[in-house]
Amino acid sequence: MPTPSTTSLKLDPETKERVQRLAAARRRSPHWVMREAVEQYVDREEKREQFHQDALAAWASYQATGLHLTAGEADAWLAKLEAGKHAAVPKCHI
Repeated sequence: MPTPSTTSLKLDPETKERVQRLAAARRRSPHWVMREAVEQYVDREEKREQFHQDALAAWASYQATGLHLTAGEADAWLAKLEAGKHAAVPKCHI
């Protein structure tokens, strides 16, 4: 496991106080609260970025091939999955 490195973070006094209050309420250190916040933020933003990249790739694929599903076809497939039924992914068409 890599050795953690130190990073400086400047907070306004109000935010610093909020972190300290939350840390005390959670019986954690302010360091733990800030590290947890950064980790959760980065995880969430990485997922958003991956979603964005996937959407761009899907759009490029559609523009290149014209293959798609209608909203109705996608909704019907998702409804089957939500109902707990096994449903194969519908075939894309032009």
